[in-house]
Amino acid sequence: MKFKRFSKKDYLNLPEDPGVYKFFNNADEIIYVGKAKNLRKRVSSYFTKSNKDNRKTLRLVSEIIEIEIVLVSSEFDALLLENNLIKENQPRYNILLKDDKSFPRICITNDRFPRIYPTRRIDPTKGEYYGPYTSVKAMNGVLDLIRKLHKIRTCKYNLSEENIRKKKYKVCLEYHIGNCLGPCEDLQTERDYMLDIAEAKKILKGKVGIVGKSYKHKMTSAALDLKYEIAQDFKEKLELLEKFQSKTLIVNQKITDTDVFAMISSTDQKSLFVNYLRIQSGSITNSETFEIKKRIEEQDKDILRFSMFDIRQKYSSDNPNILTNVEVEDWEGVSISTPKIGDKKNLVDLSYRNALFFQKEFLSKKSTQPNDEILKNLQGDLRLKNLPKRIECFDNSNIQGTNPVASMVCFKNGKPSKSDYRKFNIKTVTGPDDFASMKEVVNRRYSYLQREKLPYPDLIVIDGGKGQLNAATEALTELDLYGNIPIIGIAKKLEEIYFPQDSIPIYISKKSPSLKLIQQLRDEAHRFAITFHRSKRSKQSTESALDKISGIGTKTKLLLIKEFGSVERLKMSSDKDLITLIGHSKASKIIQAIKKGDL
Repeated sequence: MKFKRFSKKDYLNLPEDPGVYKFFNNADEIIYVGKAKNLRKRVSSYFTKSNKDNRKTLRLVSEIIEIEIVLVSSEFDALLLENNLIKENQPRYNILLKDDKSFPRICITNDRFPRIYPTRRIDPTKGEYYGPYTSVKAMNGVLDLIRKLHKIRTCKYNLSEENIRKKKYKVCLEYHIGNCLGPCEDLQTERDYMLDIAEAKKILKGKVGIVGKSYKHKMTSAALDLKYEIAQDFKEKLELLEKFQSKTLIVNQKITDTDVFAMISSTDQKSLFVNYLRIQSGSITNSETFEIKKRIEEQDKDILRFSMFDIRQKYSSDNPNILTNVEVEDWEGVSISTPKIGDKKNLVDLSYRNALFFQKEFLSKKSTQPNDEILKNLQGDLRLKNLPKRIECFDNSNIQGTNPVASMVCFKNGKPSKSDYRKFNIKTVTGPDDFASMKEVVNRRYSYLQREKLPYPDLIVIDGGKGQLNAATEALTELDLYGNIPIIGIAKKLEEIYFPQDSIPIYISKKSPSLKLIQQLRDEAHRFAITFHRSKRSKQSTESALDKISGIGTKTKLLLIKEFGSVERLKMSSDKDLITLIGHSKASKIIQAIKKGDL
């Protein structure tokens, strides 16, 4: 069906009716699909000044050549049509709803004696599907319950009336162990079998409470008729149901036929995380969290509304009530509310916690996953034999030769591994000698690894130019490790990369992720060294000043250092604070030293 198209310049000529609009580029491709209560107002908003600061929207608008519209009778019809068009055309700038999985479902076949089995493939001609299930364990739990409650066949025989009449099949082991009642030999009527299927469907729809009431009624009736064996059978079924229901989160038996949605944005505002809970008969029967990629800047509530529609379609939900943490307009036949108190509010909070957990897990995986692409770039830029999965970087720190220290930071898979960081007090060097200090710490580090037979890094980075690099190389040579571990130096001014025995440095592009990783290593080593140096200097100055005061022992000094950190802060403290911390006698000695100028 062909619809009228408008030129990009003619957007003010669009009707003020509800409908769906499609943007086309110069290749006649659909690049965006949207819906609107008022087509003219909505499409006009893309071309107004309010979007001038939005780069994604500006890029979308720059690619629009033509606009095609479809008029519909209501906003709900527009939502339905928009959803179908997005799925069909996958436009570049529409949001991308991701769950990254093909979740299993349970199928009840269209056979004369239906079978019940799990599957990931959906073929509507084969039967009725229930799910999807986000947990295979949960799905198997439901299947196990159904098979314990009802005798459902597992064979694939064609149990037509003619085949059964001709006695084409014989009962199998499932019949003999009590898992099937033998419909293949006409030992169970189709009517009785379909009653079991009807109850199985109720369980799959989450209506466990209704089935339980039915069992309770049948148990009571059988007991009154003195049919105790039948009553016992229904009692055991009821206990199975109650045990199964106890494993499901019971919310409130009065809350039923409800969908719950909660949304949270990612820290970079490029994604939304939407959690979905499905409530049936007071129990949560389904739960799943989706990541939704933003393609252009749209309001979060509009993205959530679209997602609600799409997720409900996926779960075949026709629940008339939706609870959410963001105010969204109702649509035809569905009531959407944002509860403020009570059990419904608790449900929304639960859904929000699920979305928040998913967001944290997503960020955690993103920050810890191996950054192979960057490491491969670094391997190529530095011509390394092996992928530098473990990199160690060294830096020195001293001020006018006092308290010289060094640091070593370690990156694994392109990310800091803080448990592998090391601090070094310089022991053999007197005065401000960066080269000798570097040689000492590199020697100490790798002699330790050599002695303990621990694995070496894939790359060593030295913060400094040729001098520091040569000193580190000398240390490796003395340990007979030079040539076994790749080593480079990075000079700060021009970000030059030096190799040993190579007078001409190489320059990596300032935009290269390889250089950024080396800079990150260098900066982290520098920060770690400076922090250690300041701590040591502050501690030493405080300790040396307190040593002059008689009667102040080691424990008291450590207590004062921990509390005040420096002599200046100690001097600014009140007499009362000192007395409270170390007692009147010791505090008076320190107060006298401060007054005399000895501290």
